[in-house]
Amino acid sequence: MQLERGAGVLWVCIYLSLAGCLSEVSYSPGPIAPNSPVQEKITSAPVFQKKGYIIRPLARFQIEARVLSRERYRFDRGAALSPIDLALGWGPMSDQAVLDQIDISQGGRFYRWRVDQYPIPRKDIIEHSANMHMIPAADDVEKDLLAVRKGEIVLVEGYLVKATSDKGAVWTSSLTRKDSGDGACELVWVERVLSYTPDMADFGF
Repeated sequence: MQLERGAGVLWVCIYLSLAGCLSEVSYSPGPIAPNSPVQEKITSAPVFQKKGYIIRPLARFQIEARVLSRERYRFDRGAALSPIDLALGWGPMSDQAVLDQIDISQGGRFYRWRVDQYPIPRKDIIEHSANMHMIPAADDVEKDLLAVRKGEIVLVEGYLVKATSDKGAVWTSSLTRKDSGDGACELVWVERVLSYTPDMADFGF
């Protein structure tokens, strides 16, 4: 009986530790990720294979943004390829004063937001935030992606891609930050990722 009690306490400690690792981070007012994503045209790039998919790069991509929300996927059709979605915001959508007035959620591979009154124009919300399906290029990248917390700044480098399964299913990235709705999400082949808070040392690739 004492052993069971001790084991229970151990599991509680582990749970609290994990909850702390994944808890939200918040800041004083002001944009903390001011720069827009960088997208570059490519003339040639390697073709990747993963989990029964052929992955063709469409554009080189790099982003530094605030994590507005994160959603882990285990059982949907794309989970083996993309185990996590990150809803990311930059510019005004990385400002705590703005985000405090926006209700943000994720589910079903979509990012949703709702406001009672617009803190910034609707167009700015659409063009400075996006839901991104993350495809880790390696096991260590996947580990880093799954450790990302809501509220952190994340640096991601890789490609926007088109993924075609061996059964014929096609998953294609958006190539603009100005769209919304079905088909507007980015599909990102992630080669490098780093998450941090502004009070940490300066990081870079």
